[in-house]
Amino acid sequence: MTDTETNDGLPIRLLHDRLLVQLEGGDGERRSAAGIVIPATASIAQRLSWATAVAVGPNVRAVSTGDRVLFDPEDRSEVELHGRDYILLRERDIHAVAAKRVEPDATGLYL
Repeated sequence: MTDTETNDGLPIRLLHDRLLVQLEGGDGERRSAAGIVIPATASIAQRLSWATAVAVGPNVRAVSTGDRVLFDPEDRSEVELHGRDYILLRERDIHAVAAKRVEPDATGLYL
């Protein structure tokens, strides 16, 4: 792997606190927990989106490649590399990183 390619062979090297993420699923319709189909055009409130980090810049501290991140889809810059669509974000635009499951012997998480 060269200095300018990520694990997926993308010809890009991110700078500073930038992340390159790929959306999970599609921007189309989705289903509610009850199985009701919600069209892509229906938006009642601002909805955050999940994506997978495929590359991170050298100054990113809280996200690693492969992490699932939660972000606001309104604050994004899209880029196409090798025919695939990606989103370029700053680390400060990430609202949360998905936590790994708690180990069976662990005490759990308390809020």
